[in-house]
Amino acid sequence: MSHSINTESKKTSPFGRGLVRAGIIGGAGYTGGELIRLLINHPAVELAFIHSRSNAGKPVYAIHQDLLGETELIFTGELNNDIDVLFLCLGHGESKKFLEDHVIHDRIKIIDLANDFRLAHSSQLGTRSFIYGLPELNREIIKSANNIANPGCFATAIQLGLLPLAKAGLLSDVYTTGITGSTGAGQSLSSTSHFSWRANNIQAYKTLTHQHLGEIGQSLMQLQSAGDVKVNFVPWRGDFTRGIFISSQLSCESDLDELNKLYDDYYSSHPFVHISNEPIFLKQVVNTNKCIIQLEKTGKQLVIHSIADNLLKGASGQAVQNMNLMFGLDETIGLKLKANYF
Repeated sequence: MSHSINTESKKTSPFGRGLVRAGIIGGAGYTGGELIRLLINHPAVELAFIHSRSNAGKPVYAIHQDLLGETELIFTGELNNDIDVLFLCLGHGESKKFLEDHVIHDRIKIIDLANDFRLAHSSQLGTRSFIYGLPELNREIIKSANNIANPGCFATAIQLGLLPLAKAGLLSDVYTTGITGSTGAGQSLSSTSHFSWRANNIQAYKTLTHQHLGEIGQSLMQLQSAGDVKVNFVPWRGDFTRGIFISSQLSCESDLDELNKLYDDYYSSHPFVHISNEPIFLKQVVNTNKCIIQLEKTGKQLVIHSIADNLLKGASGQAVQNMNLMFGLDETIGLKLKANYF
């Protein structure tokens, strides 16, 4: 068997077109593993190769052990240009270097899951221009894009909670707290991602300085350019493995029924965002590409709760959603996943 080409199955597309051939760079980490799980079961995709310098020659299931019996693919250390789309699942700052060091054919679409190209001032690399890949903000542009900068996990959950207000011009300064699971820190161990540290423990970190603030502000300005809205964000490390729970508070004169309608209208055509009238909790979204939002209001104070899986809607699931849009597929294909409720 080739170390780079998937010959284990002969997929045929049920959609009257050829399969989308995909490659993954950085397939050994958490986001790479989630992307593999999605793509090997995607009815319109052939996963051509999974690149990992440190694991070249090893079966994928030797690293992602839950994939034993699911795939016979082997990690490769070689780049193959016989693909339609390339996913970059590298550390922040490594995607730009990888693209500079390797020849990627111009016809190949690129979806980068790191933060290298998310901001407008860094979205260009040679002839490649990257579009910010939040479908609920840029869906029509994504459909015709050749290169996507996939949003960050905290940024996705916060923005989805605020976009309808921004479009209506109702945003004022926002005070946001958010807690994330240990997978948000990546697979490489650090002192704060060990079980013995995380268990029965929480901690605030990067208070008011989190790296996702730039992309959040950029997106909100896209919808509400008047006024200088500041997002004051305090992130927390949580005692669980995956998921993000955001609570954003601001002053707002509109009544709750009017606001719920505003959110329903904004997301009526977006299949992965849902508005709840009941209190929400993480188990509703873990292992899905969904974001669920709940509004609460007392007096003039509005609180927007939003929840998402940091590895799916916050990373690999959203990357597949973007791929679907780029190739003219229904954006939900391969992403109809059941939450791990129990």
